[in-house]
Amino acid sequence: MTLYFYLRHFPPYGEPLNDGLKKAVHGLAAAMVANGAEVTVLSEGSSEKDSSFKTPAGYTVECFKNPIQYELSFKFPSALKNYICSHINQDDLVVLNGIFHPTIYSISRLLKKQKIPYIVAPHDVYHPDIFDKNPHVKLTYWYLLEKRLLQQARGIQVLEKSQEKWLKQRGIRSPIFEVPNGFLETHIYSESILRWSKEETIKLLYFGRIDTHHKGLDLLISAFSEVTAAYDTHLTIQGPEKGDKATLQQQAELLLKAANISFLPPEYIKPSPLVMAEHDIFCLPSRFEGFGMAAMEAMMVGRVLLVSEEAGIAKYVKASGCGVVVKPEVSAIRDGLLELCQRRLEWQEMGLKGRHYVLEHLGWEKIAVIALTQYQSLLPHSDSQSSQTRVLS
Repeated sequence: MTLYFYLRHFPPYGEPLNDGLKKAVHGLAAAMVANGAEVTVLSEGSSEKDSSFKTPAGYTVECFKNPIQYELSFKFPSALKNYICSHINQDDLVVLNGIFHPTIYSISRLLKKQKIPYIVAPHDVYHPDIFDKNPHVKLTYWYLLEKRLLQQARGIQVLEKSQEKWLKQRGIRSPIFEVPNGFLETHIYSESILRWSKEETIKLLYFGRIDTHHKGLDLLISAFSEVTAAYDTHLTIQGPEKGDKATLQQQAELLLKAANISFLPPEYIKPSPLVMAEHDIFCLPSRFEGFGMAAMEAMMVGRVLLVSEEAGIAKYVKASGCGVVVKPEVSAIRDGLLELCQRRLEWQEMGLKGRHYVLEHLGWEKIAVIALTQYQSLLPHSDSQSSQTRVLS
């Protein structure tokens, strides 16, 4: 069995890994190779020609030229279609990474026609709140396309087991299994370089896509405005702009006169964990959240966290004792922030608990062993059976 991971925007030469989804695909692919699997990542790029690159981690990236790769489209390169038809067979497995993406739907139809098994890894959740933004478009897409994509999948890979309830409530009966995110080896920094601030101002950080509704940033700003009366605090919201920053800035101006809050562009040069290490409290107040890769990176550098109970990372924050888990509501976020500020003398102890928990439980190689077992269980022809099938055919 060869594993194929499709991620439309995966870099053709394996770098840079500047968002959580790319890091997740890279981490799992590399760990699968370390466990003896043969892995190829399929992607699309804007270069003048197709490319094939064997990464230092051992997996291959096959990138196919697509001048409209940043537009939502059901079309995908004919070269990718030809590759699927000529290189991938019924004993292989394709993992389609993404949610509500027309290209993924189109590829799934080709795979179905070729009788090639596929798994869907949404990396997000089909939480009711995901349908609140552009509901007519999303609900139409769900009933006409997304539901069919999921129903015909050999399995669905969620980031936390409890997230299966949202799929079952929407009538999905495909096998559902958990594969959490892991940490990258390059993000393991010596404890000797970690510091816990003694400055009077407490620095809070949200680090990720600036998406008001999804990430609960409006809730965070409202809650933060109530915390500033009790503590000297500063909130930084940093990440790629998705059209919501102006509205959030207006909210900050109204509640805080824009004081004590900064909006920064994404950081693509300094490793993200080192950015987090310059702050005291990492905040992830999402209304819904598949996992929270950035939150795990904050745990890796010993930060204390406030995370929404809707995030897949929440159970690890709770188990390790490195922060507070709250409902995505203003009052709950406010109380959680106040609790963390009050526990300032415990930050180092809490932060190290979170770091040690991640190092022990969320290594990609451990995760890959579990994932590989799940993948093999979903295929009717595995190992010796598939070898016999090839011989007979």
